[in-house]
Amino acid sequence: MKPYALLRPRVAAAQAMAGAPTYVRAGNLEVRLARSFKEIKLAQRLRYQIFYQEMAARPDWRMRMSKRDIDPYDSVCDHLLVIDHDRPRGKRIVGTYRLLRQEVAEAHQGFYSEGEYDLTPLKQSAFLDKMGEGKQLLELGRSCVHRDYRANATINLLWKGIAEYLKAHRIGYMFGCASFPGVNPAAFKEAFAYLYHNHLVPDDFKVRALEDQCVEMNTMAADDVDNRAARRALPPLVKGYLRLGCFFGDGAVVDHQFGTTDVFILLPVERIASRYSKKYDLSEGANDGDTAAAAVEG
Repeated sequence: MKPYALLRPRVAAAQAMAGAPTYVRAGNLEVRLARSFKEIKLAQRLRYQIFYQEMAARPDWRMRMSKRDIDPYDSVCDHLLVIDHDRPRGKRIVGTYRLLRQEVAEAHQGFYSEGEYDLTPLKQSAFLDKMGEGKQLLELGRSCVHRDYRANATINLLWKGIAEYLKAHRIGYMFGCASFPGVNPAAFKEAFAYLYHNHLVPDDFKVRALEDQCVEMNTMAADDVDNRAARRALPPLVKGYLRLGCFFGDGAVVDHQFGTTDVFILLPVERIASRYSKKYDLSEGANDGDTAAAAVEG
């Protein structure tokens, strides 16, 4: 697929979702999948506003011209939207998450995360057995919420939508990348060591950064880590995923385009199910890039 392939009805996943049902509705806010190419473009525009204008990501000339965050995966992903029906047309999309199911990834160019991490352990029989018959992986990416909507109510609606999607598509595990602001991994030495020693993906399906990009996270002995200080240093999105009980891959990756250092997250859906009745509280991690935390996802 060309790097800037146009989204066409024959390839755009959202086109097949023209009749996508509403997952959640609360007053003027609705959560559902994109139903048209136009809605995908509006989601890309929101991403551009947050990642490239509010934060430190560097657009190429095509993105600058279109004022949209675009990559080839947009054409095959589902785009989960938060829509405020009280806003003017063209400005109603106030939150988005990009979702890529395993069955779709395998039919096209694979997962986005494979550009940074070796996902082979997640495709082997031992992991597939653990995931369960008939279940599949889901890659999360490009999450962002408009600055005026970064509150518990909006974020909880977004995650309720994700929960409905998980049930509809028999998802066993979710994964993706969360990010630390900046391209100097040494600044996150203690936080990385904390994640490595306390929340690493189990050995039998350990995902590791590609060797030519890998930044070691095991930089300190476990006894030398100040766990409280390390937790304070974690970006809000990472804290949010930790509250849901996620695991982290081995090795970080510097993403120069987005000005971040990425870590891999893996989250069993059963952990979400066990916590969902209580409440999602990911408001601090509303974006892969919060204006304060700059936790961008590439």
